[in-house]
Amino acid sequence: MKNVTITLDEDTAAWARVHAAERNMSLSRYVGELLRERMRHSREYEDAMRASLAEKPFDLKGPWKPYPKREELYDRPVFRRR
Repeated sequence: MKNVTITLDEDTAAWARVHAAERNMSLSRYVGELLRERMRHSREYEDAMRASLAEKPFDLKGPWKPYPKREELYDRPVFRRR
């Protein structure tokens, strides 16, 4: 374990002390857990992004067609007023 010194404003320090006490942890251990969790999420995000970017783009089947006009979309019995 490595000891470090951090500086917190009073409101942040009070909040952290309360949350550490609720979990029966020292403030030092609580801050360490927060940072470890943040690091894990960051790694998971980076891994997911790399995996996503490594995938080949999927091919859209069929020839290109223009989008339908608004009138075509809303000219259905379900949208007509009675």
